Amino acid sequence: MDSQIEAFLAISGDFLDRKFSLLFGVHNRSMEKRMKIGVMGAQGSFSEQAGRVFAKKFLKKKQCEIMYLITADATLAALDAGEIDTAILAIENSTMGVVESSIRAMAQHVFSIQKIFSIAVPHCLLVKRGVTRREIKTIVSQDPAIQQCKKYLTKKWPKMKLRRYEDTAKAAHDLAQGTLAASCAVIASKSAARAYGLKVLEKSIQDLKSNKTTFIAAIKP
Repeated sequence: MDSQIEAFLAISGDFLDRKFSLLFGVHNRSMEKRMKIGVMGAQGSFSEQAGRVFAKKFLKKKQCEIMYLITADATLAALDAGEIDTAILAIENSTMGVVESSIRAMAQHVFSIQKIFSIAVPHCLLVKRGVTRREIKTIVSQDPAIQQCKKYLTKKWPKMKLRRYEDTAKAAHDLAQGTLAASCAVIASKSAARAYGLKVLEKSIQDLKSNKTTFIAAIKP
């Protein structure tokens, strides 16, 4: 074979190899499975924040799909069923101790712990836009959040009716949607205020200013 033809074929082959490698590499990356992370809260919850921190900081994944499963039991059930890759569960808070609902759920499921980590939990008091302090009749939130703000509530709202709810962010969602009366205020995160268009009436209302919650990332064994 002519040496010039051989050289041409060698160069062409190398070029095609690189081209196909690049094309298939892009295709493979586009076909990668997006990680599904289940959290025991609604959009805007601290559980969601924990899920995103876990994905970005520990897995180095900027993109993940958050599944809002509200309760610890539902989150672990989804892990059992293979509907999610990782379950994020709150297990302990620096103010109130263990998260009992998580501990009870964990006792009913088999899983492996991939990571234990903590995030800051600064609570806010949220209201619908246009609502004043004088119009508030009830403060609504998940029981752990109420307990973490107990001194604040006793001092600032000593006669206020308190209503327990299944999730802080779900309370924010339901206030925004009108499921909860406009005369309600909710204890939730600043992220929940942004997500649902609510006004932050007061921020950092938790008793312990360095309030933190410890989470686990659970996977199938």
